[in-house]
Amino acid sequence: QVQLAESGGGSVQAGGSLRLACAASGYSFRPDCMGWFRQVPGKEREGVATLDSDGTSEYADAIKGRFTISRDNARNTLNLQMNNLKAEDTAMYFCAAGYRCPRFESRLREVRFSYWGQGTQVTVSS
Repeated sequence: QVQLAESGGGSVQAGGSLRLACAASGYSFRPDCMGWFRQVPGKEREGVATLDSDGTSEYADAIKGRFTISRDNARNTLNLQMNNLKAEDTAMYFCAAGYRCPRFESRLREVRFSYWGQGTQVTVSS
C-alpha cells in the first residue's frame, strides 16, 4: 500500500517561494506517475503538475514558468518548487501517485492516480 506524506507548506507573501515535498513509502515498485493537485474550499481539486516515469511532465497553465516538479528516486520523494507565488495559489496541495497510469489528452486528470496524501496548506498573502 503506497503511502504519501506531504510537507513544506506554510504562509508566504506574494512573490515568495516555497518547496513542497512528498515522501512516498510502502511500495516495491516506484509509481509510474506522480503529481501535485490543489484544492480550495468550495471548488473542485485541480491538477497542478505531473511527472511520469518516462520523464514527461505537464503543468497547469496557471503555474507554468513559476512551478517546477521533480522526483528524487534515491529518496523516494516528489518535489514541487514554487516561485513567484500569487494569492490565487493559496490552496491545500495534495500529492498523488499511480500505476499503469492511463493516458489522456491531459496528464493532469485525477483518475490517473490511485493514491493520495493528506495534503499540506499553502497560504499566500498579497
